[in-house]
Amino acid sequence: MRTELDELNWAGNYRYGAPLIHRPGSLQEAQEVVADAGKIRALGSRHSFNSIADSGGALLSLEAVDPDISIDSAARTVAVSGGARYGTLAEELERNGFALPNLASLPHISIAGAISTATHGSGDANGNLATSVAELELIGADGNLRTLRRGDPDFDGCVVALGALGIVTRVTLDIEPTFSVRQDVFEALAWEQVLADFDAVTASAYSVSLFTDWQGETVAQSWLKSRGYDGGVPAAAAGASFYGGSPAVRAMHPLPGFSGENCTQQLGVPGPWSERLAHFRMAFTPSSGAELQSEFFVAREHAAEAIAAMRGLSERITPLLQVSEIRTIAADRLWLSPSYAQSSAGLHFTWKPEQTAVEKVLPLMEERLAPLGARPHWGKLFRADAGTLAPLYPRFADFTALADRMDPEHKFRNSFLESKVFGG
Repeated sequence: MRTELDELNWAGNYRYGAPLIHRPGSLQEAQEVVADAGKIRALGSRHSFNSIADSGGALLSLEAVDPDISIDSAARTVAVSGGARYGTLAEELERNGFALPNLASLPHISIAGAISTATHGSGDANGNLATSVAELELIGADGNLRTLRRGDPDFDGCVVALGALGIVTRVTLDIEPTFSVRQDVFEALAWEQVLADFDAVTASAYSVSLFTDWQGETVAQSWLKSRGYDGGVPAAAAGASFYGGSPAVRAMHPLPGFSGENCTQQLGVPGPWSERLAHFRMAFTPSSGAELQSEFFVAREHAAEAIAAMRGLSERITPLLQVSEIRTIAADRLWLSPSYAQSSAGLHFTWKPEQTAVEKVLPLMEERLAPLGARPHWGKLFRADAGTLAPLYPRFADFTALADRMDPEHKFRNSFLESKVFGG
């Protein structure tokens, strides 16, 4: 189905400039659309905060294509349409006794979109969501299908590809047997204690998130997701204090003044991974809805320096901020992943919907983080261009060469990619 496009992104801060959007009901129809297009890009759940998913020609959404979830128990993989949401996949896996190793904070996001931008959850030993990809199927510029498998030449350049190589139609992911998770929240952790042993803090649970507004002497909240505790209490949650913080006595929301009802089960009640690893429930609007986002990644050995740099800018950052989240992500080998070849700490910023003011403070933040080699999240607000980004990624030139080979006519490029990747 082809319709005129007049759509905003999820946050409402970006209106797509593409004049039309295709919503094919089948793979064959999608192939025909791509083959006939001059310029085209995939549009997922519209949870990017910049122009990465826009096109000078048409957009293509796979939301009308059946998720067609296929579990291979022997191989411990699941194949699913790239347009499906993580929440939909998680529910089906749990029903069949399987799990993904991690989820992002929002289960509402599309699988292909999250993978293509290296979206992540948290945990010292957990890679971003793209690291679970075992196989990709995509529509190339000629409309033909191409399958790429882990171990193939250039596979590591094709997973986090920002949509520059084609339309990802189907993804095969590694899975494992289902597991239980309990979630405990602590309030008002002492920054002094957290920074004195940051590694111990982030190693205290399977997944750890620290929420802050960067001012004052305390971290507002710490969310600990502990794996495999059906009845016992993990060590981090056993005491009355966690790095100076006290256990929450009610369900919490990361944002002050918002109901914890919107969030996944807390208070140490164990339950399925699919209902604990994300921060927000599938049935509710995630986070606040009216917001902007930025995120920067540094090698985890620079985490304390990066945190100090942002705390030093609190007078500029805090008035524009709803909340910030600090998480850790394991190293990977995906060329354009912000965690390529380095275990990372991610500093995430959920801003008030004041884009002009936010864009004024971003250059200052990026300047303070530049000596630490900070890499931005591809789907969020940042100012750096290709000239600044290329030296941060050892395989950057390999990726641009790969894109030239796979899309020689530049059918899948847009203004974002020309500015941030190809340097045009």
